Amino acid sequence: MRLSGKVAVVTGAASGMGKAIAELFAFEGASVIVSDLHVEAAQAVVADIEAKGGKATAIAANVAKEEDVQHLIDTTVQTYGTVDILVNNAGIMDNFVPAADLTDELWERVFAVNTTGPMRTTRKVLPIFIEKKSGVIVNIASAGGLQGSRAGAAYTAAKHAVVGFTKNVGFQYATLGIRCNAIAPGGVNTNIGTTINAPNPFGLERAMAGMQLNPRAGSAEEIAKVALFLASDDASFVNGAILTADAGWTAY
Repeated sequence: MRLSGKVAVVTGAASGMGKAIAELFAFEGASVIVSDLHVEAAQAVVADIEAKGGKATAIAANVAKEEDVQHLIDTTVQTYGTVDILVNNAGIMDNFVPAADLTDELWERVFAVNTTGPMRTTRKVLPIFIEKKSGVIVNIASAGGLQGSRAGAAYTAAKHAVVGFTKNVGFQYATLGIRCNAIAPGGVNTNIGTTINAPNPFGLERAMAGMQLNPRAGSAEEIAKVALFLASDDASFVNGAILTADAGWTAY
């Protein structure tokens, strides 16, 4: 088992890619913290993991709140003794709102979850990683963090920021035994679409302009396998990298 003895924290793990990552990590031997806003759904994931012989604990956390991030990591250490792997998966969409129609509220909410959240969890685990000179961070970026119009302006900017943050952390802490990489998924069949409730017609039209070039949508399980690779020693020489997983969509 590739993660035997490891302790992994996965945010946004009650559904979609986070759920698939938590389940696969547990199957590979990790003790997994299933963190999510929706604690009942997170507890259901834990029950499934435990039914298959894995170890997991559910912790309610809103990554947009500093006190929740502090509680999340502190409780993880109290429960399992340490943190070895952090997967920053929690994220929301932005209704494809273009720059001319952006509100401060939307911009700040998208950045709070998609960018500030990963910064805060990373900031919290780094002292733990530095002390033991070991640790892995896997950020879920997006094809929208590599391209200009896969979503609205706020989501695009927020995910570009995650890409830059990933590279910065990866390089700056590389000599301390710490790796930080990101996955840039293309279209994946998850329930993140539930955070789209009133798409902006103009922004949606522009963002969908390249959809006919997308070879296919992916599954949450396919992204989980990429996360497992990055979290495991199989990726020991991979650091500061953005691994695209999109069936070739952005290769066009």
